[in-house]
Amino acid sequence: MNNTLNTFFNNIKGKKVAFIGIGTSNLPLIKLFADKGASVIACDKKNFEELGENGVKAKEYGAELVLGENYLSSINADIVFRSPGTPFYKQELVDLRNRGVVLTSEMEVFFDLCPCKIIAVTGSDGKTTTTTIISELLKASGKKVHLGGNIGKPLLPEIESVSEDDFAVVELSSFQLISMRKSPDIAVVTNLAPNHLDIHKDMQEYIDSKKNIILHQNAFSKSVLNSDNEITNQFTESVRGSLAKFSTKQTVSNGAFLDGTEICYSDYGKVTKTMDISDIKIPGMHNVENYLAAISAVWGIVDVETIISVAKTFGGVEHRAEFVREFDGVKYYNDSIASSPTRTALGTLSLYKEKIAIIAGGYDKHIPYEPLGPVINEKVKLLILLGDTAPKIEKAVKEASNYKEDELEIVNVANMEQAVNEAKKRCVKGDIVSLSPASASFGLYKNFEERGNHFKSIVNNLK
Repeated sequence: MNNTLNTFFNNIKGKKVAFIGIGTSNLPLIKLFADKGASVIACDKKNFEELGENGVKAKEYGAELVLGENYLSSINADIVFRSPGTPFYKQELVDLRNRGVVLTSEMEVFFDLCPCKIIAVTGSDGKTTTTTIISELLKASGKKVHLGGNIGKPLLPEIESVSEDDFAVVELSSFQLISMRKSPDIAVVTNLAPNHLDIHKDMQEYIDSKKNIILHQNAFSKSVLNSDNEITNQFTESVRGSLAKFSTKQTVSNGAFLDGTEICYSDYGKVTKTMDISDIKIPGMHNVENYLAAISAVWGIVDVETIISVAKTFGGVEHRAEFVREFDGVKYYNDSIASSPTRTALGTLSLYKEKIAIIAGGYDKHIPYEPLGPVINEKVKLLILLGDTAPKIEKAVKEASNYKEDELEIVNVANMEQAVNEAKKRCVKGDIVSLSPASASFGLYKNFEERGNHFKSIVNNLK
């Protein structure tokens, strides 16, 4: 263990360390800190019965449980680890900071202690796939990779196994970035569009949170920005180290770009052809953009042959235009990750030449749906709606200038079972049905994975 780690873990012995949220991602942290001699407090809004196995495990690890509606105001600790889902400016957390309590997060501490290079990805859409592609490229070139962050697993519990020559590849959400004051060695911003405006006070706070991924870099770092996205392109003036841009529309001086159907890399004017977009196994122009971002991040670390090999074999990430099954000649796809209008428009609705059926709607993040209306009218023949955003999506569709009542069937349902049954009833051989909600899952499901798995279960049980 390096000296920095030794010092950190020695300093937390006997300290009261609280973790907000007793979910799957916090359990390894609770165990780690308890094992290192901290007095661990695990806090959650749920009661013990609602926590189920997670509550039992937290107690087994030696944590004191603080549960119930007032769990945040009941925290008595020296150090508090905020979960990404707990807003940084929530009054109870502000009160903790005003009392001198250390308020931090798993990712902030990981960044402070990590001995190897960190590549981090953020954006409104495409960040999970881009993060995974970067990880696959590095692993295929023989590097040891630690993949985590918003992508699913906490990395701090494995900090003692991280060596200087490894790579940490992390996905970061705006909720993680809002309080971070350290940036990665290589930062990637895929794109930015209105999102999470139910949590952030306004669009500017959302943008400022994302910007933290580059703001604290040094002169030896690298930033990768989307040249085609107006907001990410505005980050250019804040870049401290080298800058790579990626584009599907124009040549760039440094970074990956599309020349016809050929992906090229410009190294300050020296252009290298890498592969044709037909080499990419996962479909859609949005995935071409994801590869442009990933290639820009690892250029100089991963060779061209490895990039081509990964592109030809990598089959994508679960819940992202994932083929589920064909039933009665109808193909069903799971794109539960599409939790925003832009993700549905640029993802699912860009993949198919024919008009398709989609299941959309969910939790309302207070983002505009007007831009989605015309795309649905152009690309969809059956629109099945559920959840809080159903009326917003229907309104955006019907108020769009290209809406034709006789060309688009709209059906409102109460739940996913009804949605799949309506699709089964109304679709014929050769049709495509995709879950592509354009909305968050909360209210109906815990997360997009649970939503996607429920959809797949229903489809796989069709008879």
